[in-house]
Amino acid sequence: MTNIFLCLLYFFVCAFLRPFSVAKEESLQVRFLLPVVFTFIFAITITAQQSTPLASPTPTPAPLPPPSVKIDGYRAAAARIIGAALTSDRAYSRLAYLTDHIGNRLSGSTNLERGIEWAVSEMKRDGLDNVRTEKVMVPHWVRGEESLELLTPVPRKLQMLGLGNSIGTPAEGISAEAVVVRNFEELDRLGEQVRGKIVVYNAPYVNYGTTVSYRLQGASRAARYGAVAALVRSITPVSLQTPHTGAMNYDPNQPKIPVAAVTIEAAEFLQRLNDRGEHPTLRLKMEAKFLPDAESANVIAELKGTEKPDEIILISGHFDSWDVGQGAHDDGAGSIIAWEAARLLKELGLRPRRTIRVVLYTNEENGLRGGTAYRDAHREEIAKHVLAIESDSGGFRPEGFGLAATAPLQVRANMREIAKLLAGIGADQIAPDGGGADIGPMMREGVIGASLDVDGTHYFDTHHTPADTLDKVNPRELALCVATMAVMAYTVADLRESLK
Repeated sequence: MTNIFLCLLYFFVCAFLRPFSVAKEESLQVRFLLPVVFTFIFAITITAQQSTPLASPTPTPAPLPPPSVKIDGYRAAAARIIGAALTSDRAYSRLAYLTDHIGNRLSGSTNLERGIEWAVSEMKRDGLDNVRTEKVMVPHWVRGEESLELLTPVPRKLQMLGLGNSIGTPAEGISAEAVVVRNFEELDRLGEQVRGKIVVYNAPYVNYGTTVSYRLQGASRAARYGAVAALVRSITPVSLQTPHTGAMNYDPNQPKIPVAAVTIEAAEFLQRLNDRGEHPTLRLKMEAKFLPDAESANVIAELKGTEKPDEIILISGHFDSWDVGQGAHDDGAGSIIAWEAARLLKELGLRPRRTIRVVLYTNEENGLRGGTAYRDAHREEIAKHVLAIESDSGGFRPEGFGLAATAPLQVRANMREIAKLLAGIGADQIAPDGGGADIGPMMREGVIGASLDVDGTHYFDTHHTPADTLDKVNPRELALCVATMAVMAYTVADLRESLK
């Protein structure tokens, strides 16, 4: 009824309230014809406006309570920590030794175990407390020799890396026609047409969380329709003929087929051949296989608290890496950041009220057994973990911390207050969400989790590639990460008040 009334009113205005000087020159038909047309247009407009659903308003974040912690007494300590971190080359020199003398550190490898032995020895030399290892049985996947060739229409070798946990091919390889799809929807439309073929996923990078589904699920999704192998465009926005490896998962209800990553350049090349109807044929060879589980360990060291030693602030990174490159940003940098934060505090004589515990996890990349093992080994003291911070985004310029969305509002208010101590180096942000793969198991038990957040602009350029090497790490940015971690860990650990 409201719309009808508005339309009649609009018609009346148009027809009878027009200027007399104009209306007297018109015939009766013309005088009323134009108002009818205008009224019709008006009716359509208001109906369309009323039928268009309004966008849901963005939920207003709950207001934070006033901080219950006082930071004035920590300004001098924060300044000392930042100054000491920026005038020390210890973090970079240790990362250099780890990357250059030990190298990449895949679970089950000799390199990883050499790295663990070295870390324990050095932590003891640093004078950290309770340095020890905690045994973890880890999967032992080995890559072996591998190759990818285009057989037709133009013979060519293509850059590739087998995906972690993939099975291998027969010794002679798999030779088959390639079918290129941009997404899972295209695959589903083809369905049985991919039987006996190699599916190539040429999915453009959107963000890591979205695009990584092709790496994780691509093999089993293709196997459902009878594909004999799968290739996945590397999960990265940038490529200089660098393939990116990473873990994949098999659906237990589907056949297992080999799967590898190809470069962006190779994926686009195959896409062009496919689109021109040239039916490219590929030969994939992979020797990948699993050996029996191997013994490894998490590395643990502490700066024991003076008044509440049973309350723990955990800072961590994962010590393993993929078997290509040097594991510099992922995650040698994260491990060194956590380790050096504790060492620096000890050197400065800053021993907090609560215990700061450093954990270097094993097997984050292709199993997550280190994080699970830590939770299981420390169940009785899980409730005593005040805060767990993970560094697994590389050693780039720090921006602050991501705090788990589930954290109590009082904790968020207090973390924001403490982060003001880092404003001078631009690392004072507390992002709406955070955490990490290795601290995930304990977060699910109620521990408050956070991540060291850094400028991730170039992280995925070299992620899981042979190019993840020390030269990509900026020594000053790494030192700033150490300062950021040390200031936050020390302040939370030394508060008289509870973080909550």
